[in-house]
Amino acid sequence: MTADPTALDLSNRIADFAIATRAQPLPDDVAAMSSRLLLDIAGLCIAARNEPYVAAVAATTETGGACTALGHAGGRDMYGAALINGTAAHGEDFDDTFEGGPIHSSAVVWPALLAVGERYDLSGAQVMAGMAVGTELICRLAMVTPKAIHKAGFHPTAVIGAIGATAGVATALGLDRRQCVDALGIAGSLSSGIIEYLADGSWTKRMHAGWAAQSGIRAALMARHGFVGPATVLEGTHGVFSAFAPSCTPDFDKLTSGLGDRWFMPTITFKPYACGTMTQPYVDCAIELAERGVRADEIESIVCKVGEGTVHRLWEPLASKHAPKTGYAGKFSTAYCIAVSFFDRAAGLTQFTEARVSDAEVTGLAKRISYEVDPDNPYPDRFTGHIRVTTTGGEVLEITRDNMRGGAHAPLSDDEIRRKYDENAQFGGWTKESADALAEFCNGVLGAQDLRALSGFRA
Repeated sequence: MTADPTALDLSNRIADFAIATRAQPLPDDVAAMSSRLLLDIAGLCIAARNEPYVAAVAATTETGGACTALGHAGGRDMYGAALINGTAAHGEDFDDTFEGGPIHSSAVVWPALLAVGERYDLSGAQVMAGMAVGTELICRLAMVTPKAIHKAGFHPTAVIGAIGATAGVATALGLDRRQCVDALGIAGSLSSGIIEYLADGSWTKRMHAGWAAQSGIRAALMARHGFVGPATVLEGTHGVFSAFAPSCTPDFDKLTSGLGDRWFMPTITFKPYACGTMTQPYVDCAIELAERGVRADEIESIVCKVGEGTVHRLWEPLASKHAPKTGYAGKFSTAYCIAVSFFDRAAGLTQFTEARVSDAEVTGLAKRISYEVDPDNPYPDRFTGHIRVTTTGGEVLEITRDNMRGGAHAPLSDDEIRRKYDENAQFGGWTKESADALAEFCNGVLGAQDLRALSGFRA
């Protein structure tokens, strides 16, 4: 039994997109964005390589394989390398995001493709085609049922990421139409990832991208060897969106309209701060407040206008968001992020340590920060920020950000992206010489004959 290659279901349309994409040169903006995303992800892998959660994941993998976990000694098999790199890339919540989701793509797709490319001696062009397909698919799938996957208690990066990684790997490996359809069908059963980490700041979200990456490899290879999956995995009665987004009627035009002609992935947002996506514009507001010369003891209260869909992850329960239990939990508290960035004028890796979230001055300010839902907030189509500050003297100050910095409306320059990469590599203990060499590799992947140079970036 095989999936019907003539049915006009969504999986066949995706398969056709994958096949067409690998048969022609990538659009310039798609190729350029893929290289930028790889540079960003590589820096994050190095930054987190010595963190305890990465060590715990790495300990579950065996050395001696053909694939590289960036910054780690010894080769791994494909699945182990993808799991380690994906976990490290997403672990600090500093990786790219997509306005329209929100969802993270590169921390899933690039680890999967680097592993497969290295294992099967693929060319840079093959890998880049897979990156383009997998990432575009993740962006589009994120818009099919906006907010609903989160509402159901699941993490879209984990759920949709497995499907995107599968499409990317299938593209790179040259799977035919039937195999692509089967691979996507298999991926639906490998999708997973709940968001209960929000309750106590524990680590499970950190490994979702790595798990989705290795799931994508497995699904594509199973299909390559004849395993059959449901062709209606996305739109079916018991399909992905019925299972993971039951509160919303899927809009599959978001997936199929202009697929292959109009690309969303070049609009992906690079994060300037190491915290939750929707919090980023509020960090900019807080830094501006500090730069205006306002002192913490002059602040009576701060009220943030927010999108309703962000409340259950970033604001409630409010008491726990005022005093995060862990540094990781602080990344998902807008109140804490505003407070720490007001004092430090930064929200980088050092702002989310156990010591920093316990600082009485920071938590004291955080407890004066609350929210109100703005029914006109454009989330998730656009990420904005608005704070209303009341001083002890009765003055009211309002600061607004209409867009998230780093996105299509306010992009980071290539120099800023490279500066972020360099700072992350330095944080991870990488030498400047090694950082420059890895950056050169990332920038030159498209024209590379193979990915053998990756093995030079182990510890």
